[in-house]
Amino acid sequence: MKNYAKFSYFIAVLVVVMFFACNQSSNSKDNKETILKGTTTVLVDETLKPIIEDQIEVFESRYVGTTINLDAKSENEVIRALVKDTASIAILSRTLTSDEMNVFANKKITPKVTKFATDAVAFISSKNTNDTLVALNDIVAFMQGKPVTAIKGLVFDNPNSSTVRYMNALAGIKSIPKTGVFSFKTNDEVIKFVSQNEGMIGIVGVNWLSQPTPAMKEVVDKVNILSVKGKLDSNYYSPTQNNIAEGKYALARDLYIINCQGYSGLGMGFASFVAGDIGQRIVLKSGLLPVRIPPRKLNIRKEINNDKK
Repeated sequence: MKNYAKFSYFIAVLVVVMFFACNQSSNSKDNKETILKGTTTVLVDETLKPIIEDQIEVFESRYVGTTINLDAKSENEVIRALVKDTASIAILSRTLTSDEMNVFANKKITPKVTKFATDAVAFISSKNTNDTLVALNDIVAFMQGKPVTAIKGLVFDNPNSSTVRYMNALAGIKSIPKTGVFSFKTNDEVIKFVSQNEGMIGIVGVNWLSQPTPAMKEVVDKVNILSVKGKLDSNYYSPTQNNIAEGKYALARDLYIINCQGYSGLGMGFASFVAGDIGQRIVLKSGLLPVRIPPRKLNIRKEINNDKK
């Protein structure tokens, strides 16, 4: 009986030790990533890549020990990765649909959505094309398969991109026409093609034009950013920060960080940074419209000393 009691005591101690060991191992794993430490991957809609590259660069420089791997994909690919649980942080130009939210509800996860900027879809043409104005109604009519003499063709970045979805919704169609509308893989390819082909109109995220890479700067200088007349407008407006802020530019869209990690990880820290003062200054500098205009600090002196002799 004594041996049985000793054996039972030994088993109980062993179970307790294993329980704490497992907890310690689990905590150790969790501790590898906090809101300001660790490594994670952020999926980004390819049309928004330039602004997110800037944000990540500054974030990593300020918080040593953080590494954010940026993976740029088409919007459809980003959503697919989120739903299939192969990624948990995404940057998109839309929020999740009710069906997509239900996927996370079934996993007991409530996605945290942070709006951080307003972007614009821009129309571009070759510098060799004299006309720098375009009516949105003409673009919509062309996408609906109607003849528009002023437009030779439309060029998108990717058939699965957010710009295609956005323009399809405006035109009231489910997919882009098979004739007169072309698509490549990236915004850079669209800009290059349009710069070399008169009469073609490219459709890209405005950030690719306001902050081109050194390799693309010369190419961007060879295209015009077209001013757009909205469906109900009588005037034409270019995609400037001021026109976006005043609601004059017809093709503005909000940008969101969608964090589906379900715990306090780098997703939360990065979202707070981008929505904070420094992140909003980066947005302002990029040519997009920040959610909050960063304040300017002025030093007011009661006296002015002339130190020059």
